[in-house]
Amino acid sequence: MTADVPISPGRRFDRTIIEGPLTPAVWKLAWPAMLTNIVGGLQGIIDHAMVGNFVGFTGNAGIGVANQIFIVVIVFIMSLFTGMSVLVARFVGADDGDLADRTVFQAFLTAIALSLGVLAPLGYILAPELLSSVNATAAVQAEALPYLRIMFVYSLGMLVFFMLGGALRSAGDARTPMVLGVGMTVLNIVLNVILIRGLGPIPAYGTAGAAMGTVIASGLVGVYGLWRLWHGGWVVRFPKDHGFRPDWAIIRSLFKFGLPTGIQGIAMNVGGVLLLAFIGSLAESAAAQAAYAVSYTQLFSLITWTSVGLMGAAAAVAGQNLGAGHPDRADGAVHVAARFAGSGAAVIGVLFIAIPRQLLGIFGMDEPIVVEIGVQLLRVLSVSGVLIAVALAYTGGLQGTGDTKSPLYISIISQIIIPLGICLVIQQTGTLDPIEVWLAILAGHATRAALSMLRFNQGKWRHIKVGIGG
Repeated sequence: MTADVPISPGRRFDRTIIEGPLTPAVWKLAWPAMLTNIVGGLQGIIDHAMVGNFVGFTGNAGIGVANQIFIVVIVFIMSLFTGMSVLVARFVGADDGDLADRTVFQAFLTAIALSLGVLAPLGYILAPELLSSVNATAAVQAEALPYLRIMFVYSLGMLVFFMLGGALRSAGDARTPMVLGVGMTVLNIVLNVILIRGLGPIPAYGTAGAAMGTVIASGLVGVYGLWRLWHGGWVVRFPKDHGFRPDWAIIRSLFKFGLPTGIQGIAMNVGGVLLLAFIGSLAESAAAQAAYAVSYTQLFSLITWTSVGLMGAAAAVAGQNLGAGHPDRADGAVHVAARFAGSGAAVIGVLFIAIPRQLLGIFGMDEPIVVEIGVQLLRVLSVSGVLIAVALAYTGGLQGTGDTKSPLYISIISQIIIPLGICLVIQQTGTLDPIEVWLAILAGHATRAALSMLRFNQGKWRHIKVGIGG
């Protein structure tokens, strides 16, 4: 694509992303995405708290196991939206609204086919085998099975929601996805209060109610989003003058740029599962697992929620500027996002060092051995958070410009080979202690930051061609 494509009549793309000061352009896209991620993350915590109180710990375990399986599957399917975002950002940067609209519509058609033709039927049938494969107990499987089947069968609304967010942010509108995301989260919480515990004539559905609330809320938001895409009013819309049949050239491009991201997501989830196996082998395995669950999967999310928002902003700004023929501006935008990400993570890291026991106490952690290990992990994560935040910003820059393969290779090296290799060597030659697992995580994050920065600064992304069938 080139920068001399004429502006489509009636389009209102935000040209400040490719013109004017860089820092406001990056921040304009970053803060709504960061807020959306934070609110969405809090909703997950509320879900777990409600299920824990009204169902019990087996309900919490059921949701945890089901979500672990669902995420591994859905992240692969959602990778096509990464491909969509690459194309939309490049086309919007080149002022080609027609191609941007066609790309969004083809992503929608593909999402329908994958959700209704693959995910729903296979997910429903294979759910029991998938739960057995993670060694869930019978009690946990009883809670997880209806939850997982509901999520699989009614996944279309969630896919449409993620499609909407990716399309709008890539086109320069981050506030609309924020409003949709916050609205969906509030609706989800209200529905879960009703469906998990029951209200009046509505029975208590327990763990299944949490899934019902999620799919109903995402479904309603998805329907509204499709209505708006059809009737117009947003920065992207469904085209009405190209027919509604699949455009295989666009679909091939969606998968070309998206599949590496899907494989990357699966690889990282597999790496996380294998790391949990090492933690489970420790002498103080129960305490280490509890510390890891709170410190890494909950408190560390304070860093990753915001960093993922900055990753998306870096991708959109870099992609649009490259499409507009401004590679130097794309380069500068990613460095700005990296500085934002590193600074934000450093602030949270100070809290990890200054008040670790108070933070752990929020989650009711008061056992001395658990607190000791948790404090130890938080101190490591105070440094690790800065590294992973910077890495995510450069990952966004690479993905947004069309280089989705490099982050895949970097993730395999840094999230699987490095940390698991360190743990394996120590385990085979001596005794593996919690601090050595935490330092292995730190080594992986440091490697990811260094390789991501190095790869982006090589500048090979400047020459990536993006187009239909490209």
